[in-house]
Amino acid sequence: MTHRLTLSTALLLCVPPMLWAGNAVVGRMVVPLVPPMALNFLRWACAFVLLLPFAWRLLRRGSPIWPGMHRYAVLGLLGIGSYNALQYMAVRTSTPINVTLVASSMPFFMLGLGALFFHQRITGRQLVAAALSIAGVLVVLCRGEVKQLAHLHFVPGDLYMLLATASWSLYSWLLTRPGDPPEVRSDWAGFLVAQLVPGVAWSGLFAAAETAVTTQQIQWGWPLAAALAYVAIGPAILAYRCWGLGVQRVGPNIAGFFSNLTPLFAALLSATFLGEPPHLFHALAFVLIVAGIVVSSRR
Repeated sequence: MTHRLTLSTALLLCVPPMLWAGNAVVGRMVVPLVPPMALNFLRWACAFVLLLPFAWRLLRRGSPIWPGMHRYAVLGLLGIGSYNALQYMAVRTSTPINVTLVASSMPFFMLGLGALFFHQRITGRQLVAAALSIAGVLVVLCRGEVKQLAHLHFVPGDLYMLLATASWSLYSWLLTRPGDPPEVRSDWAGFLVAQLVPGVAWSGLFAAAETAVTTQQIQWGWPLAAALAYVAIGPAILAYRCWGLGVQRVGPNIAGFFSNLTPLFAALLSATFLGEPPHLFHALAFVLIVAGIVVSSRR
């Protein structure tokens, strides 16, 4: 990790929150079509099939991924089996505004986990950056009116998102740990497939358990197929690729602040596809969040 934020790395880290904003919208739209665990399993099964032509050699006997499969099993559980499944569960029982608020705690999870388990020192600059970033998200949530915060109500779905945020934060820190064979780490498709092998198994296990406690059936059709195509290619493959590269370059602490761009991208997507124009408070929130990113990245 260089811990130096360049323009190219900043642009790279802007891609995942943009795709995640779309993922939240799509996840909400398909609530009547598919249960959350099943959606997560189908998403990653499709991503695995799409990546297989680029990394099938790593699945052969004697491949360097098998000795380190215990590590990939943990990464697969946190980043593939758990994170998005919990997010899809959250959008079924909580409002998007509350889910966004809970997810904005990611910088604090990044800093806390880094200090507790990865020997990272928390600086005053990082705390200021986290406060600026959270302030920007709160501006979006209250639509520029502080009194709106008093009307927020939390439901069980908010707990799911809190667990999802903690899972993603730990996943991001584990990405920085050394020990991966060079031929795996240097091949982005192979590195993701190494995580997908146990990750798809985890998500399949969770989906199977879900069938025992829910009566909802999958509504197959073109709307679900289009949704699966988006979540498998965009938020899954492209977002994970960009996030992994960004974390390797600047570390989880700085990368974590970029996740708070998600509500801003959600506002832009709403303006584009739902006819909801942006407002002045969106610009203020953008300034605050970018300020947090700048402060966190300075030495």
